[in-house]
Amino acid sequence: MTINLHPTAFFDLTDYEHADLFADIEFVWQALNRIKPYLAERIGGVGKKIEGEIMEGAFLGGGDIVIGPGTVVEPGAYIQGPTIIGAGCEIRHGAYVRGQAVIGDGCVVGNASEVKNSIMLPGAHCPHFNYVGDSILGRRVNLGAGTKLSNLAVNSVKDPATGKRPTIQLSIDGELYDTGLAKMGAILGDDAQTGCNSVLNPGVLVGPRTLIYPNASLSKGYYPGDSIVKLRQTQKIIPRR
Repeated sequence: MTINLHPTAFFDLTDYEHADLFADIEFVWQALNRIKPYLAERIGGVGKKIEGEIMEGAFLGGGDIVIGPGTVVEPGAYIQGPTIIGAGCEIRHGAYVRGQAVIGDGCVVGNASEVKNSIMLPGAHCPHFNYVGDSILGRRVNLGAGTKLSNLAVNSVKDPATGKRPTIQLSIDGELYDTGLAKMGAILGDDAQTGCNSVLNPGVLVGPRTLIYPNASLSKGYYPGDSIVKLRQTQKIIPRR
């Protein structure tokens, strides 16, 4: 049976304000290429539309930035446009929103966390020392402290003739998918969670409600929903001399 890689297999898009990002696509990762044009159409030329609180010491960079009511941007946070941040969010001290980000209502971007070219559905949290690049976090996803969503393979090299990097290809259930993306982080379905210091390598797809245990390093590919991904370690305790 072919695995369902449609956005609705990962997310509840009912009443989602930015559901157009996922309209009429076959594979969930195709939404990543839509972020830039979507923001240009949705908020292009708006400048700074701020309904939340920008505390003293926070910094808004260039580009169009929309921030919803009840959102608090703490001192030391930096937000670059184009970016949409919904209502009731926390953009905490030391957070770095690098632009081309669509951050839903009730989200948290925390200390030393970086978000770029990514979608965070309502209630998603990257609260401590997280990297979220070219990734999608479903509703209520929580990244444990130190979780990194790597978006570029370590052996990715630009072609000297074209200047382009190879695209990320995924082998899922015996079928090969070319994502068409040179940079792709991770996609986590609704209510998925990661443990501290886990690494999701480029091209990881995690189904809804799946738990990734601490320190695990996931290779690219598909991890089904309602699963637990464990790291087995062998430890030995010896007397100290």
